[in-house]
Amino acid sequence: MIKIYHNPRCSKSREGLAILEESGKDFKILKYLENRLTLAEITEIIELLDIEPIDLVRQNEAFWKENYKDKRISKAHIIKLMLSNPKLMERPIVINGDKAVIGRPAEKILTII
Repeated sequence: MIKIYHNPRCSKSREGLAILEESGKDFKILKYLENRLTLAEITEIIELLDIEPIDLVRQNEAFWKENYKDKRISKAHIIKLMLSNPKLMERPIVINGDKAVIGRPAEKILTII
């Protein structure tokens, strides 16, 4: 089943959700700000996206800029930061089986559904 890690307050996330709704395919909405992800879930997302942890961080987020911009941080520490501050994660993230994309732009979602 297709999964979307979704933040209803984010316009890009809402755009991604609309694409899934229009597709007519079954999918599950995971509101990751309400139900925080586990270490295993974030690790799996990073692996499916085939990216480094820093590539999943919203580096323009005020919290990141004020505390971590231009600092050398380990991959493990970046993941821990996303666990404790899920707003730092890029969104939306869509997973379909062993494929995943960050839906920025939202049209990227079409490549895996």
